[in-house]
Amino acid sequence: MNKKPLILGIETSCDETAASIITEDEYNKPKILSNIVSSQIEVHKEFGGVVPELAARSHMEKIDLIVKKAINDSGRKLSDIDAIASTAGPGLVVCLSVGLSFGKSLALSLDKPFIAVNHLEGHALSPKLNSKLDYPYLLLLISGGHSQFLSVENLGEYKRLGTTIDDALGEAFDKTAKILGVEFPGGPQIEILALKGNPNKFQLPKPIFHKGGCNLSFAGLKTAILKISKSIKSDQDRYDLAASFQKTIEEILYKKTLVAIEEFKKTNLTNNNNFVVAGGVAANKKIREMLVNLCKTVNFNPIFPPKELCGDNAAMIAMVGLEKFKFKKFDKLNFPAKPRWPLDENALFMKGAGVKL
Repeated sequence: MNKKPLILGIETSCDETAASIITEDEYNKPKILSNIVSSQIEVHKEFGGVVPELAARSHMEKIDLIVKKAINDSGRKLSDIDAIASTAGPGLVVCLSVGLSFGKSLALSLDKPFIAVNHLEGHALSPKLNSKLDYPYLLLLISGGHSQFLSVENLGEYKRLGTTIDDALGEAFDKTAKILGVEFPGGPQIEILALKGNPNKFQLPKPIFHKGGCNLSFAGLKTAILKISKSIKSDQDRYDLAASFQKTIEEILYKKTLVAIEEFKKTNLTNNNNFVVAGGVAANKKIREMLVNLCKTVNFNPIFPPKELCGDNAAMIAMVGLEKFKFKKFDKLNFPAKPRWPLDENALFMKGAGVKL
């Protein structure tokens, strides 16, 4: 029997220090042997957001321990590893450099292939860890730093259909939480507060709702939340505003997803009708339920990673490494950290004032 590849994934793009070992089972399906994630919430809580220098220092302090734990928990030995995959971007350059340098050094010392991974491709392929998924498929990537609709045409082949022209959705959740007085990271708490509120209490704007294809915009919504928050007088008002925000986001994503599906159909010449939702915001239960119901109306198959794999983790980085290992897509040890690294490098830059839709 052929030896199954054993891949070490390393992730330090922002404020999680993570390492994972994955392989394949006898049916050639990905198998997670270990997945260690060390959060830095306590480090950044008092600042209300991630401080890059503190994040990088924490990565440097923990990376060796986290990788050793991932190897120990996998039940394998360091010498068994066939390749090392490290996130090279996008992200905070001082943070990326920690995991990237560690992965390169390990690959050099073990004389094993090194694979530089796009963090966004990790999210894009994360459902492969628990679902059979053939190319092409439609992807909605919603996280703290990115919000995009993409046609995933093959490994490393992406066509962007739509993107946020300002804030990412996860950023909008976090900023709304901060406005409502929720401790960092507050985004996931919005959904909990919303359960206590009236979603019809406040009428919030839906920027570029009727134009711009499946492009997205959340900055105006955040501004409206800030304005309304100044007149809030009770906890119930906070709950109502959180519920109104959650409902508005669901309505925006519903409309824009329908547009993205039509765009995807134009170029999809196969019978594949998979719709993947990935990234940290994909863990939002109400958004999941809404998108599942939408897919039923258009005969698409909704696929989500497990909730524990929606946020930043190294199993998804190892997953990309596993795919690339099979095709011998290796990288040189001088591969640089890329703070900006779009999946579709041919797509136009779409952020800032004056963007034409």
